Amino acid sequence: MSSTVKGVIARSKGAPVEVVDVVVPDPGPGEAVVKIEACGVCHTDLHYREGGIYDEFPFLLGHEAAGRVEAVGEGVTEVAPGDFVILNWRAVCGECRACRRGEPWYCFNTHNATQKMTLTDGTELTPALGIGAFIEKTLVAAGQCTKVDEQASPAAAGLLGCGVMAGFGAAVNTGGVTRGDSVAVIGCGGVGDAAIAGASVAGATTIIAVDVDDAKLEQARHFGATHTVNSKNEDAVERIRELTGGFGADVVVEAVGRPETYEQAFYARDLAGTVVLVGVPTPDLEITLPLIEVFGRGGALKSSWYGDCLPSRDFPMLIDLYRQGRFDLDAFVSEKIALDQVEQAFDKMHRGEVLRSVVELS
Repeated sequence: MSSTVKGVIARSKGAPVEVVDVVVPDPGPGEAVVKIEACGVCHTDLHYREGGIYDEFPFLLGHEAAGRVEAVGEGVTEVAPGDFVILNWRAVCGECRACRRGEPWYCFNTHNATQKMTLTDGTELTPALGIGAFIEKTLVAAGQCTKVDEQASPAAAGLLGCGVMAGFGAAVNTGGVTRGDSVAVIGCGGVGDAAIAGASVAGATTIIAVDVDDAKLEQARHFGATHTVNSKNEDAVERIRELTGGFGADVVVEAVGRPETYEQAFYARDLAGTVVLVGVPTPDLEITLPLIEVFGRGGALKSSWYGDCLPSRDFPMLIDLYRQGRFDLDAFVSEKIALDQVEQAFDKMHRGEVLRSVVELS
């Protein structure tokens, strides 16, 4: 039997979100229904509402979520009813060329649930990032569920589903930050702060936070920044070099997604250093760099897809670090809100007043 529950949708481009009745089918083969306990309000959800990703309205918003498996379909072995899980939007296939060569975090054939959730009139919904978790329960592919320690706070744990994992992984998985490294992070929102926290956990000794907002820079210190640079008041590249013996940082994480900040990252790294782009640019943006500089500086210019994470490997590990008090996930939660407060949360996020608003559903 299908279930009818409350969920948040974006019906058309730019329109305020609505809380409506959503029909969730029973799970089919390879699928799971998850009762959502908490879901973070991410910039990506706002991009969906504004038509900045694609136009397959109406969208069922929400994707940074944790909850409990309620039911599973035929053939599901990864999880069982009652499991506490974090949802992810890159359920790996196990069969593509990336998976076969032992790099499933690059899976080129990720998948979502086959069935559609609908409005009560039968209108099919497009779930954000294949999840749609501003809802009392949602339907996903079972591979999108990763079982973790059930003692973790759902509000904190769910944030690994997108922004926090993207930032942490950009530093640790993509950037390869390790003991003794110097790291600069440009852009100190949720993703940038997670990159700072990841660098700190990995043992970096110099961690430089760069932003134009003094309040964000002060917050970055909580996550492990050893130095801060307000790039509105001083040259970020010169200051990063000063703080690294005149050389530049071993790893620079760009968490903004703008040409001007990427250029800062490029010139702020040491010779043979690494630049990691995790800030998501809009399709119209371009950058021009002298090719001789690309060649002469060596090193690596990388982009980070979802922190190059493998949920089955990374989520339990990060929850363990959280439970040990070594990774403060709770600090990313600025406020806890109800399902009907998502629109106000978008406004606060747009104004830079919060790291994450988190919808609690139980």
